[in-house]
Order: sequence, then C-alpha cells, then structure tokens
Amino acid sequence: MGSTRKPPNAIVTVETYPDDPLYPRIRRATDRILRESREVAPVAVLVRMDLLREDRLEDWRRGRVPYLEKVIDSNLTRLSRLLHILRFHAHDLNLVPLVRTYRRKGKGQEQVLRFSKTRSPRLERAYSRHFYWPGKRPFHEYPQNQPREGEELA
Repeated sequence: MGSTRKPPNAIVTVETYPDDPLYPRIRRATDRILRESREVAPVAVLVRMDLLREDRLEDWRRGRVPYLEKVIDSNLTRLSRLLHILRFHAHDLNLVPLVRTYRRKGKGQEQVLRFSKTRSPRLERAYSRHFYWPGKRPFHEYPQNQPREGEELA
C-alpha cells in the first residue's frame, strides 16, 4: 500500500495540511508557544523550528537586514507552505487571527519592517498575522486542547 503523505511541493489545502511533512514540526512549535503565551506569531514558530536564529531575528528587528526572508534558513516555497499550514492549524485550534505591525527597534526614524523581498501585500500579511487564544484560561487547561492518547507531548 502507498503512503498517504503528499509530496512536499503539492498545494496545501485545509483537507491535506495534516499530511504535509512540515505539519508535525509546526504543531509541536505551536504547542510549545501556547504553553508559554496566548499568541502564536509566525516568526516565533520559525525560531522554534530552528529555521530562524534569534540573533538574525534581532538584526532584522533593528533594521540591519533589509527583509526577514533573507535570514531564514529555508527556501521560499517551503516558507509559503509553512505559513499556509500554520494558518490552517491555528484555525483548527480556534485561535483568532490578528495582524500586527512590525516596526524597527532602536533609535532613528520609525520604519515598518519588511518580511519579503517582493513586498507582496498577501505575503507580508501572512508573516504579520498572529494567532491569539481568546479563552479565559490558558490554552492547555481546556480538556479539548489536551493531547490525545498516543500523541506525544511537546
């Protein structure tokens, strides 16, 4: 019998995203972030997945790097898949999307930071879209957010 896994370059859909090879890593990263915070940011997921080093993220935040994709250890096709999968997964977790504005840290003229070389509005929004847990208690205190039998804890 053949594998149900989709090839890495296949288009990710709401039906197929759990079968994508990136999904388990994204799920684990999201789970770890939600144990510490109520909000999941794509840049935080990239850091948790070891695709973006903290020092390179800080260089970007300080305006030393022209756009974030330049310092992410992944190709653009994979990054696009990752952003799609994260959005679908966040939706399934009932997280609320919020678009944040990233501004340069430090002295000098305030500057909105770029995520991509192309400045595509759709792509810029995807990177700046955070996912917020609206519940009254922390995410993992709700029974429906506990790992199912046989699932690993992050």
